[in-house]
Amino acid sequence: MAKKQETDELELYCHSTDKEKKEESIKTKFQERFEDELLKARNALHLRNGTKRHDKVVERIGRLKEKYKLVSHCYKVSVEKDSETDKAKKITWSHKKTEKTSGVYCLRTDRKDLDEQKIWNIYTMLTDIEDAFRCMKSELGLHPIYHQKETRCDGHIFITLLAYHLLHTIRFQLRQKGVRYCWTTIRTQLSTQVRITTTMKREDDKIIHIRKSSKAEPPHQTIYDALNLSYQPEEKLKTIF
Repeated sequence: MAKKQETDELELYCHSTDKEKKEESIKTKFQERFEDELLKARNALHLRNGTKRHDKVVERIGRLKEKYKLVSHCYKVSVEKDSETDKAKKITWSHKKTEKTSGVYCLRTDRKDLDEQKIWNIYTMLTDIEDAFRCMKSELGLHPIYHQKETRCDGHIFITLLAYHLLHTIRFQLRQKGVRYCWTTIRTQLSTQVRITTTMKREDDKIIHIRKSSKAEPPHQTIYDALNLSYQPEEKLKTIF
């Protein structure tokens, strides 16, 4: 943690391994695309209708740097000019040494009475609150409200809040076991386990209905284990009519 003199604020620098992996993956893709475009620009110097004028080539490189500004600052690009023809005759590039910042983010506050742990706790609390409102407005259907009467609107909001408490309890129990899924991911994964009804007709014209759950796959088992639930939500049912 450091104090910034210009703004009289405290800055807490944090590092996330998952965030680092994600950012490095994005940077690698952008670097590949940037180098591909530089290669195209260099190859164009030897094509019949390719861009060869030095000023046009420099302009093209500038546009590429702006388009891929996430990674372009990591490169030193040089365009060699032919003084006789006023054309670019060579484009070269190399990596520059840059400070590694992937996975690092900064928390700022003007409260001097907080230590590192308290700043982090407040940040996670605010993140959870934002996530709660986002969840209620999207996944739990708080918006839009189509009711015309105030009592029905109040009922709609109340049911959403009840649903959120249940959702939060489930996610809290999952996090306790190291399973950090959003509600959409949980629903998507569990939706692939279904109840199946098989109907058969016997020789005496009676109908047999057999209802059972499909087999739990590893993604289901991870969630069920964290919540201490059975892999088979309901028992097999057999009825004859």
